[in-house]
Amino acid sequence: MKWEGNRESSNVEDRRSGGGLVGGRSIGIGAVVVALIGWGVFGINPLTTLSVLSGGGEAPQVQQGPAPQPPEGDRQAAFVSTILASTEDVWSQIFREGGGQYRTPKLVLFRGATPTACGTGQSAMGPFYCPGDQKVYLDMDFFDTMSRQLGAPGEFARAYVVAHEVGHHVQTLLGTTAKVDGLRGRAGQREQNAMSVRLELQADCYAGIWARHSQQARNWLEAGDIEAAMNAAQQIGDDTLQRRSSGTVRPDAFTHGTSAQRVRWFTRGYDSGSVQSCDTFGASSL
Repeated sequence: MKWEGNRESSNVEDRRSGGGLVGGRSIGIGAVVVALIGWGVFGINPLTTLSVLSGGGEAPQVQQGPAPQPPEGDRQAAFVSTILASTEDVWSQIFREGGGQYRTPKLVLFRGATPTACGTGQSAMGPFYCPGDQKVYLDMDFFDTMSRQLGAPGEFARAYVVAHEVGHHVQTLLGTTAKVDGLRGRAGQREQNAMSVRLELQADCYAGIWARHSQQARNWLEAGDIEAAMNAAQQIGDDTLQRRSSGTVRPDAFTHGTSAQRVRWFTRGYDSGSVQSCDTFGASSL
């Protein structure tokens, strides 16, 4: 992926040097495995499991003042800043063509744990988006996990992860997240999981839209890049993660969609480049 030399976003907060949670204990790989098993076998939200494992309930101490931007020379930070800038350009144009205005999200880099408007964010949760403060949270050690443990290497695989989380921001701006949250209160756990699957697959589709438009604008993809993104989608499908963590697949506990579904919806977004093609909630089959 030929990303060097492109614009970097200024909407990046670097909390890796004390700008996040102070004190507390870190969560190791064992806790991640327990959280995945709780998710894959019992349908338990990983955030709930990780909160218990980390002695949750203690109020986080937050360092006052705005977090600085990443230092110059940090190649990994420059990469995610460049990807974020591209999502800003793509979605600003799409919203503008639709008669709207795109509000850019912040990308927060952290290590271990950090306070968010959605509760304490933990590295073991993986990258996530918080609608409450409209920020994407990322511990970049997750990229090593993708490559070494999940079998999803490559820069464009990492770009897909960022674009997927930005897709959740788009859902917030379009009102989709609020509608789903309103329905969840009247639904059982199985129905809530099914709604989460459609929400996640739509974010995958939006990531595909970004991939298509960014390539048209910058011509920065190289041979194997799209395949790397689709492989990442494949490796983080619910069925694949459940099979890896417990050897058992429970469809009623799916919250993100199967590997095949995640690849399918990313591909649909990439092939069409159209928001209308990403209506996972109106689709009779995923």
